[in-house]
Amino acid sequence: NHITTLGLLVGLAAAWLFSLGDRDAANWAAALFVLAAFLDHVDGELARLAGKTSRFGHYYDHIVSGITYTAGFIGIGIGMSGGVLGWWAIPLGIVAGISITLVMSVRLGTEIKHGKESIRQRNFAGFQAEDVLYVVGPVTWLGGMMPFLVAAGVGAPLFLIWVIWRSATASSLANREQP
Repeated sequence: NHITTLGLLVGLAAAWLFSLGDRDAANWAAALFVLAAFLDHVDGELARLAGKTSRFGHYYDHIVSGITYTAGFIGIGIGMSGGVLGWWAIPLGIVAGISITLVMSVRLGTEIKHGKESIRQRNFAGFQAEDVLYVVGPVTWLGGMMPFLVAAGVGAPLFLIWVIWRSATASSLANREQP
């Protein structure tokens, strides 16, 4: 839980730096965002290795991830609102961040209702869908945040629709299997 809290603080710092709209601040923000994503993935693994998992920790991790990613994308949107996208950057950031959080929430609900196997996704070349968050760093450093924000603002809601459909499919399959 300490690592999760550290990830929250790092992620909120990233969001704030992104919101400044300054290239140097965005570069630092990207590094912090990637660090927050890494901490989000490491905290649970370390808890399992140390035998210190808890129901609270599992839910706390999901809540913190949602806050971190939503704040990060909103910060990106605010910071980019002075550029080519204008005020459209802010709703794109909000939609992307909230969609990512809702994806995680729907998946958590499906896991609670139907078990961990119900949310297992295939890896692509060893990567999971959520690993796309790690590209925020290189995309920022290479100057590609504008198309990335547009892609996230459109792609994250589409992915959310797919996750909702998968969750409904898991529910209907579970209902058919019950006597």
